[in-house]
Amino acid sequence: VNSDVGVVDINDVASSQESNVRVYLKMPGLYPAVAGKIASNGPYKTVGDLYQIPGLSGAEKDLIKKYESRFAVTPPSADYVIDRINNGLYR
Repeated sequence: VNSDVGVVDINDVASSQESNVRVYLKMPGLYPAVAGKIASNGPYKTVGDLYQIPGLSGAEKDLIKKYESRFAVTPPSADYVIDRINNGLYR
């Protein structure tokens, strides 16, 4: 996640695949439901893949669209593919 420019790499969860779902707290409406779906359904090849998440409602798709410019996709690291939802970081 590059907080300097406000972009979330969804393959990094939130890059969507490697970041912790807490990063979605900065995007009102995504946490916890949509963030959980994004984190649970990666890895993604494109940001557009987010709209293919099974069970995503129209309202949830609208929220993703609202923040779409803040998402990016890079190849996921093997370390995070294994533990992309609970990366063991606690505060």
